[in-house]
Amino acid sequence: MAPKKSSRPVHLLGGFQTDFARNWSKESKHLVALVREAVLGALEATRIEPGEVEVGHVGNFAAELYCMQGHTGALIVDVDPAFSGLPTIRHEAACASGSLAALAAAADIEAGRYDLALVLGVEMMKTVDSKKGGDFLGTAAWYDREAKGIEFPFPKLFGKLGDEYDKRYGLKDEHLARISAVNYANAKLNPNAQTRSWFMNYDHACSTGPFNAHIGGRIKLTDCSQVTDGAACVLLASAEFAAKWAARNGKQLASVPRILGWGHATAPMEFTKKVEESKGDRYVLPQTRKAILDAFARAGLPGVEAIDCIETHDCFTTSEYMAIDHFGLTAPGESWKAVEEGVIEIGGRCPINPSGGLIGAGHPVGATGTRQLLDAYLQVVGAAGDYQVAKARRAATLNIGGSGTTSVVHVVGFD
Repeated sequence: MAPKKSSRPVHLLGGFQTDFARNWSKESKHLVALVREAVLGALEATRIEPGEVEVGHVGNFAAELYCMQGHTGALIVDVDPAFSGLPTIRHEAACASGSLAALAAAADIEAGRYDLALVLGVEMMKTVDSKKGGDFLGTAAWYDREAKGIEFPFPKLFGKLGDEYDKRYGLKDEHLARISAVNYANAKLNPNAQTRSWFMNYDHACSTGPFNAHIGGRIKLTDCSQVTDGAACVLLASAEFAAKWAARNGKQLASVPRILGWGHATAPMEFTKKVEESKGDRYVLPQTRKAILDAFARAGLPGVEAIDCIETHDCFTTSEYMAIDHFGLTAPGESWKAVEEGVIEIGGRCPINPSGGLIGAGHPVGATGTRQLLDAYLQVVGAAGDYQVAKARRAATLNIGGSGTTSVVHVVGFD
């Protein structure tokens, strides 16, 4: 069945990201402080008055675990008195929570319910030690079957993704190391990236030992995304609101990017079942491939050749390796070619994670999807600064929850 398209455009007005290098627990600040900074920053960046916002959607994975705080959608109301009475809702799909919040907000606009939606992704993760945090993250998998009693379950699960590639097509660790090095290098260009001042290079990523230990299976420390406190907020609008907003800011509606297309697919929770389901398929994660193709179809695009850059879910280097061929930059199993040829680097044919991605920029779980949307926006309006991709007109995002369980793709830009 062909994916259905909406007849009502959804425009992206911009937004704001907190500094992902900050440790909010050490600053003795509550989760609501993160919410407030991101929301107020987005309103200031877009020149939107609080009273103009008609609905709020919040993406958050596990504030109940990390912060002993549920009901996170309601925290928006504490930001400004004008928000009292604002309808809000919280969305959760593990690491894809922020993208689902954006999908729901866009659906509100497409349905004609509201003309201006605020989308916030937020996570505060540095409240516990790495072992406890790893256990919390295990709830994004099938906890009892895949994570209970297992130290750092997710590196092991995504190590198995690499193992499956190795089994089907072959996989060299040097290609994973190059992906890591590219993301760390890009992060040095991003003033909000968590690792912007860290030392990391290709030789380090290739090494093993006490400074680059194996965390789970083939996954080493440099293959991993970061534990991050952070929030990102974007404003989505109908064409009617966007036209008025553009006029009062001296812009043309044609200069305001849109969400051109989206895809959303869910695979079985357990990784072994995903692998079983994909037997005989050219793609290791066919549901992720479906989400990508649906987004391209809704955007009216022939394929990845119409995309100028990608912000993808590199929770581990193996997930970015998967994204390369699933987007169609290479044939299935040949992602290594794009790595070796520099296709994914800034200046390459289709840069991946010019922001630094989850490995370099950071991974506050519930905020990653909204941060990706914000970076896609910055790229297509030419406002990404030192990590700007030249002449970027369309950007794609891939946000993944669990071990490839929930896949959400957005295409942002201009026709």
